[in-house]
Amino acid sequence: MGRFAWGRTAVGVLLAAAVMGTSACGGDAEAQKKPTAKPKAPAVAVATKAFQGAVTGFDTSDGCPKAEGECWDKMKAVAEPAKVLRKAMNADKKTGPAFWREAYVLLDKIEEGMAVGEDRLTNRPDVLGSAHDLSNWLDENPVQ
Repeated sequence: MGRFAWGRTAVGVLLAAAVMGTSACGGDAEAQKKPTAKPKAPAVAVATKAFQGAVTGFDTSDGCPKAEGECWDKMKAVAEPAKVLRKAMNADKKTGPAFWREAYVLLDKIEEGMAVGEDRLTNRPDVLGSAHDLSNWLDENPVQ
């Protein structure tokens, strides 16, 4: 009988040690993780080039078909680099927000057009027209 009691005690101790070891490894791992650094915004020149490349890509494509709902992918292809451009502008410490005032207005129009969530013909000018205006503004106001 003594052997069985000792065996149960040993198993209980080992089981308790295993549970404690497991909970220490996984349970508090979330708290021990270091927060990851936010990715840096790209330089304005890089973001500008990408945005203007997207606008040029739209211009060299067949444009938007007349039918509603068939241009959403092209609108997204222009709006995504516009978001990156905004981040780069926000991070730019050389020029400041006053310089970017007109660009922000055009970016706001692009985002308002995209907020519709689909191509409804009526939001094409907000997205694509403003993108062309912004591309022209960036040409007229280069940042180095």
